[in-house]
Amino acid sequence: MHRIVIVGGGAGGLALATQLGKRLGKKGLAQITLVDAARTHVWKPLLHQLAAGSFDTHAEEIEYLAQARWNHFKFRLGRLEGLDRASKTLQLAASHDEAGREITPAQELGYDTLVIAVGSQTNDFGTLGAAEHTIKLDSPQAAKRFNDRLINACIRAQTVPRSAGSGRLTVAIVGGGATGVELAAELHASARVLANYGFDHIHPEKDLQIVLVEAAPRLLAQLPQRLSESALRELRKLAIEVHTNEKVVEVTEGSLKMASGKVISSSLTVWAAGVKAGDFLKTLGGEQALETNRLNQLVVNGNLQTTDASIFAFGDCAACQQPDGTWVPPRAQAAYQQAMYLVKALPRLQRGEPMSPFVFRDQGSLVSLSEYSSVGSLMGSLTKGSFFIEGQLAKVMYWALHKQHQLALGGWKKTALITLSEMIDRTYRPRIKLH
Repeated sequence: MHRIVIVGGGAGGLALATQLGKRLGKKGLAQITLVDAARTHVWKPLLHQLAAGSFDTHAEEIEYLAQARWNHFKFRLGRLEGLDRASKTLQLAASHDEAGREITPAQELGYDTLVIAVGSQTNDFGTLGAAEHTIKLDSPQAAKRFNDRLINACIRAQTVPRSAGSGRLTVAIVGGGATGVELAAELHASARVLANYGFDHIHPEKDLQIVLVEAAPRLLAQLPQRLSESALRELRKLAIEVHTNEKVVEVTEGSLKMASGKVISSSLTVWAAGVKAGDFLKTLGGEQALETNRLNQLVVNGNLQTTDASIFAFGDCAACQQPDGTWVPPRAQAAYQQAMYLVKALPRLQRGEPMSPFVFRDQGSLVSLSEYSSVGSLMGSLTKGSFFIEGQLAKVMYWALHKQHQLALGGWKKTALITLSEMIDRTYRPRIKLH
């Protein structure tokens, strides 16, 4: 039986495993195996809410073992650390619990077709002190760690006298992309809720200072300027301090130093600027390493194949050039479209049939500003160019993107039950995580 191994259980990898399991695994046409170093999946666009404590992780997490059981694929716990292209085997690192005890030993896994979908990680560009003094918001574990530090800092701030002209607690966010902008707004909303749960001295305008720093001339530099301007207006309404055209050159325990000479104090710093693929991809396969670019992304052709025709890559870890010369952007919608492309392409390519190359279709962008607003631009055949939206309509569209992800993984019935559960949870759970 043909063995398809998918490494990486992010939004794209898990959707691909689920759909291939239904189409091929269920009928015994292929053996589908998903490999990930974690045991649960959280949709990455929700990480800013997880960091701010504004949603329950247990309600959102998907257990890989359960998803595999329900959708006719297998799950293996492990982190990819080696590849032997000649023998078509993967080397998976041993996994350990929090106490360092071994859960699974180092192991090998054979494949006939390999799909690499390991996503990306935050790129600090080697900035002095960034590795030691910032939290990089690129995984559920990092988001939870930030939330723990935030709650601890709020408790500590209540006992520290406020100095003139500054807040007791300053959170600095480096990076004015979607993650940084969404986190800034979400933290402001969380501070309002915290004040109702005993943190009566944490007022979002007076006692919590949120600072957003971006090296580019404007926020959301990769998105339309009108969207950027609207987001900036909303953030300023919330008294969030925004610095553009400011490049961070050093991070210390209590401050950010800019190339301009400006220094910003910070109690807690998040680095949300720039992305790159994992460094291990550069040397994966040893002497037979696959081709990568300067961001460590695996270079793929129009069929999402790497320089080895039996190895595919997609999502943030892949560099895919379009017919017009542009590159597929590292966005969730691109990974989802590529996953759906491979659902159809892998069986056809396996049979030796031709397949049209992948073409990314930009459906626009949405940025959530917590409970305050959302802004976005929609693109498609009905809108010649882009169509700007904001307010409640944009919030509904952002919510719909999350539901689309749940539909791809669980179908209509399960998504309806999850939605009902979310509505019930809001009636008796705190609006924010307090532990």
